[in-house]
Amino acid sequence: MGGTFDPPHDGHLALARAAAAQLALDRVLLVPAAAPPHKPDGVATPAATRLAMVRAAVGEDPLLEASAAEIDRPGPSYTADTLEDIAAENPGADLWFILGADQLAGFPTWSRPDRIVELARLAVASRPGAGDPAMDFLAGTVAAGRVDVLDMPEVPISSTDVRARVSRGEDVSHLVPAGVAALLAAGAGS
Repeated sequence: MGGTFDPPHDGHLALARAAAAQLALDRVLLVPAAAPPHKPDGVATPAATRLAMVRAAVGEDPLLEASAAEIDRPGPSYTADTLEDIAAENPGADLWFILGADQLAGFPTWSRPDRIVELARLAVASRPGAGDPAMDFLAGTVAAGRVDVLDMPEVPISSTDVRARVSRGEDVSHLVPAGVAALLAAGAGS
């Protein structure tokens, strides 16, 4: 599961855990992007700080793991490159790339989307109210036969909202894991 994780929040963890439960995954890697190509102006929070927050978010959960794969690799953070590295490190493993339905619409514009679906199935979080026709259409056209739709309740949290609340000095402990709340309170991400 990739993303900027600026900061990671309870919705990210809910998605990771839903994918693990519904697809019987052994583990879920949360991979913060060092230089997200879809954000040409960059990310406000340094990559090392976002990685520290992801590590705090996963804590001791044996199912979830923070990965520095994209931070350790120079250049833009392309999912295809990351999946190639993961596949090489785990020969024979079945891989899924976990994403939200909102990301599926733009998936054809990503770098080498055909390579992504060659290496991994897509695990896509459904929108509220399963059976969304637009979602079904996208899943059938973007990566036909390579999409697993995850059923999960809506988690109305965004990293943008969390950052805005932090900048206003508001408590975000109900939106992020305790370790992330502590880092944010200590000034991480500012």
